[in-house]
Amino acid sequence: MSTIIKVENLGKSYLIGHQREKYVALRDVLVNKTRQIASKTKNILSGGQLIAGNELEEFWALKDINFEVNQGDRVGIIGRNGAGKSTLLKVLSRITEPTTGRIQLKGHVASLLEVGTGFHPELSGRENIYLNGAILGMSQVEVRKKFDEIVDFAGVEKFLDTPVKRYSSGMYVRLAFAVAAHLEPEILIIDEVLAVGDAEFQKKCLGKMEDVSKNDGRTVLFVSHNMSAIQSLCEKCILLENGKLTQNDLTSIVIPKYLNKFVKNKTFQRSAQNNGNPTIISGEIENKNDIVSIFLAIHTNESKNISIDLRLKDSNGNNIGFGSLGTFCSNQLIELNPLVNDVNFQLSTANLAIGNYYISLDLTLPDSYYYDRLEDCLSFEIARKPEFPSIRVLNQTWGYGSFELPLNRI
Repeated sequence: MSTIIKVENLGKSYLIGHQREKYVALRDVLVNKTRQIASKTKNILSGGQLIAGNELEEFWALKDINFEVNQGDRVGIIGRNGAGKSTLLKVLSRITEPTTGRIQLKGHVASLLEVGTGFHPELSGRENIYLNGAILGMSQVEVRKKFDEIVDFAGVEKFLDTPVKRYSSGMYVRLAFAVAAHLEPEILIIDEVLAVGDAEFQKKCLGKMEDVSKNDGRTVLFVSHNMSAIQSLCEKCILLENGKLTQNDLTSIVIPKYLNKFVKNKTFQRSAQNNGNPTIISGEIENKNDIVSIFLAIHTNESKNISIDLRLKDSNGNNIGFGSLGTFCSNQLIELNPLVNDVNFQLSTANLAIGNYYISLDLTLPDSYYYDRLEDCLSFEIARKPEFPSIRVLNQTWGYGSFELPLNRI
């Protein structure tokens, strides 16, 4: 296979400002604001970076990145938040200019990086399909041949002549992915934006990316925090850490190293979603006596009945268990009141093999809609010893035993 992407000594830096607090008079504030406006105007006209503060720091979002990707490869890019994944995709998509190094790309690139990327909000879905085709160098005749496939895949036929600014985030992503996948770019770049869609559509997207790679020889770069999705789609994986490439190998080798090194979460905190949907804003885990207890705080703007789904992974990122409050039994649905709700539950780990485990959580309207989704947000370790010499304790590589994951409200 020929090399289709070659990255050499790639770096991307930003200047960030820090404001040291000090007493200032009102007159000084007004003078400083006037100077800042003049400085920002000058930066905009000259194409410079916008910075604020009286102390400047150079921040390297990417540093000394080197790798090659062959035609037809499916490559996962993983790492913690802030590791540089999205910056790398923006540089590869020519949205952002690199500070150092160079990139060689062979062929057209279609990228889906965030909701809103690539579409003109005032144009209809139909018009945006043709616009994106033109950007990729396709004629109207070529786009027309793919038009029905795109619309069918996205499932937005009813809203084709509606401006896309009226679309929900899920509709937007469905159409954007359908356009990117069907207009035959040589390189397809997809960020975590697919998490906006429902589970069925995510599965459909993964199948389409695998299909265009295997059958059409197109190259796929895929960023996700969902290790199962990475593992099912990508043969190779790149791990970024603090802007540096620390692993570039087979997915089966990189994911266990990532999970065992980075995903060791006992607590987490986050902000509520702007759309007011139920959001897990904090979580904590406690592991004692073969019982894992999970304590969540869930914020919502209005009363809702939801299910909480728990997905359990092993140290290789394999899904090995599923538990739910509400999905299988309607009388277990969680009733949320406006503002913050405390929800606590437990699961038994008595039959799990020793090793590290990772918990992902979903808030859903069962079989219909995802309100919130968290990947690998909590973790725990099983390190039990046999009670008697005759009892064998299995490692994860030996097996997991026979077990279920019933969740019990505390």
